[in-house]
Amino acid sequence: MAGLLTARVLAEFYPQVLVVDRDKVTGVRTARRGAPHTVHAHGLHARGQLNLEELFPGFLQELRDAGVPTGDLGEMRWYFNGHRLLPAHTGLVSITAPRPVLEHHVRSRVAALSNVKILEEYTILGLTTSSDRSRVTGARVQQRAGNASPEVLDADLVVDTTGRGSRTPAWLEELGYERPREDRVKVGLAYTTRHYRTRPEWFDGVQSINPVASPAHPRGAFFGQVGPSLCILSLTGILGDHPPTDPAGFLEFARSLPIPDIYEAVRDAEALDDAVTFRFQASVRRHYEDLDRFPDRLLVLGDAVCSFNPVYGQGMSVASIEAIALRRHLRRGGAPRPRAFFEDVARAIDTPWDISAGGDLDFPGVDGQRTLKVRAGNAYMARLQYAASQDASITNGFMRVAGLIDTPASLMRPAMMAKVLRHAVRRPRPGLSWQGPA
Repeated sequence: MAGLLTARVLAEFYPQVLVVDRDKVTGVRTARRGAPHTVHAHGLHARGQLNLEELFPGFLQELRDAGVPTGDLGEMRWYFNGHRLLPAHTGLVSITAPRPVLEHHVRSRVAALSNVKILEEYTILGLTTSSDRSRVTGARVQQRAGNASPEVLDADLVVDTTGRGSRTPAWLEELGYERPREDRVKVGLAYTTRHYRTRPEWFDGVQSINPVASPAHPRGAFFGQVGPSLCILSLTGILGDHPPTDPAGFLEFARSLPIPDIYEAVRDAEALDDAVTFRFQASVRRHYEDLDRFPDRLLVLGDAVCSFNPVYGQGMSVASIEAIALRRHLRRGGAPRPRAFFEDVARAIDTPWDISAGGDLDFPGVDGQRTLKVRAGNAYMARLQYAASQDASITNGFMRVAGLIDTPASLMRPAMMAKVLRHAVRRPRPGLSWQGPA
């Protein structure tokens, strides 16, 4: 997604844009080898939806016409710490298309641009540079099929959007530059996912049912509609407590969730596939903005800069924010200056990183530095989430932050704090599991 959004922006400023992908991607609407995580639950929330609509006018209606479920972010059935948030009409759109379907619609829009070409089934071997290595001049690639020889793609600008496995840190080192400093929060997360044929009574007019993992209830799930008669169940477990793939184990894990809704829905449901697992060991943030030296005509976007814990649903939205930032820099004329661009990207990442990394550090078993800011933030957030189970206006404010529309500072305004503390002066006890104490 980061690569496609970047290509869309670059097409406004360059006569030719090449998108290099390791997989066959044109016309593909299913999970592929190079993106195995796409079989699992994804959501494009609020800020991401607005940015895609800006880049692709009419995109939301296109998805709706194709049968993709959309709804209000605040009207989903959210559970935090075992308490159900009161629904709120926020006006913020959430799109719960299967990730490969969403990519297909974006890719089709990008591929339709006359100056964009997609090179499929290519391996990226490395970068080419000027003789003094101060400027990137292109990339070395090789077609994956047959016995093709390596070839060089000359470029005025190279953008790495290759995701968590980005080799830019290693390439920088090979060229005599420093690697970027990295922050890591090890969560030991796994998703296990199955698809089911939907029954109308399961969702009772809502788009999804989301018991979010918390220290007291560390097992979580996303159970949502992803098509007219198709729904997805992604179970989540952290720190090695991973949902099994065998049918009995998968169902038992669903039964262990703090609410009965999901287990009671799927225990006798029609499963459409076997369960599959995707593991995510750690959130990783690379601080390119701190580097004193960086080659010109090279940029890095998306998960290649910061890979978030996917349960927070931030990745695609942050990639869209970075693509919009790239457009601003390009409108100034010429290729963006890497340092200035990376500083803008870092500012875009700060809030979602604080939300996800800070939230993960609320789990005692997660390694990481618990600063006063993190501890105070988690203590207040526990109160706010409980208060949102009593006051829909707090749900509205919370979802505006979760959807990356407002900053967390909006939740600290005096009027909001007064509402929160009215319901939760002390940190609330977690809600009980439907099977008894957590």
